[in-house]
Amino acid sequence: MKKLINAVDNVLSETLDGFAAAHADIVELGEERKFIRRRSLKKGKVGLISGGGSGHEPLHGGFVGHGMLDAACPGQVFTSPTPDQMLAAAQAVDTGGGVLFIVKNYEGDVMNFAMAAEMAGDIIGSPVATIITDDDVAVETSTYSTGRRGVAGTMIVERLVGAAAEQGQDINALQTYGKSVNARTRSMGVALTSCTVPAAGKPTFTLADNEMEMGVGIHGEPGRRRVKLASADEIAAEMMGAITGDLAPKPGQQAVLLVNGFGGTPSMELYLMCNAARKILAGQKVLVARCLVGSYVTSLEMAGCSLTLSMVEDNDMALWDSPVHTAALRWKM
Repeated sequence: MKKLINAVDNVLSETLDGFAAAHADIVELGEERKFIRRRSLKKGKVGLISGGGSGHEPLHGGFVGHGMLDAACPGQVFTSPTPDQMLAAAQAVDTGGGVLFIVKNYEGDVMNFAMAAEMAGDIIGSPVATIITDDDVAVETSTYSTGRRGVAGTMIVERLVGAAAEQGQDINALQTYGKSVNARTRSMGVALTSCTVPAAGKPTFTLADNEMEMGVGIHGEPGRRRVKLASADEIAAEMMGAITGDLAPKPGQQAVLLVNGFGGTPSMELYLMCNAARKILAGQKVLVARCLVGSYVTSLEMAGCSLTLSMVEDNDMALWDSPVHTAALRWKM
């Protein structure tokens, strides 16, 4: 194992200290590093909190800030944060509008956030609600989840719901909207190599030089099947075929396309995959309203990528284009 670390036990704490120092204008760390919090909170706004195992950076801490999350709870690598972290975050960001948890569909995350929601409801005196993301079309169940996994589409939910929260929508409206966005968002990934969890010290799985894992999960969970390496066009066709087959978009319908790297994929290859995906969508007469390319929901140093398609409705594009200022995503319109 070759990694830029000092000691396995200190990877997360030292990472969080570096992140907070680098983005001190946007975020601050909670007590005992239980959460990353937005530095400037807005009175009466619904507080958005997400979190999960570390190793997927910039998800979730990189999306704390104006127009997205108010706090993120980082667990150990690929391990759910604890309910006390989530409760502490809820207490830190509640300003009277209540707290909305955005939770990826993994067993530990769902269980711990449910416990935190129950405790927070009794303690903070404001309403508490939850959105569960399950955008992965590759498998219905996996090592970590019952039902579809929550993967890169979580970022789209966080962005759109975060923008709506910034505009002052109440917690019930935000929960309903977030569930709607999740329902029309689908993702699928492919791995060319494994990743290595520092505590394990060896790759999670092995692939031959001419193999790839189609439909891999963001923790390295098995996908649909292991197959021979194919061209980018062929890979994009299978992934996008599964996505559009599930979403059944209508000709002329608009969508947001996210081409997401898993941590070890060069930008050159991600943009090439973007081109391949756009050609497929053009053939189906699906209009790509916005396209985002980069490594946003990673799996440590895994080589590979995921494609996410989120079908556009109503005010989505106005919310997407509204100002956002986080460590990993920022623009002004």
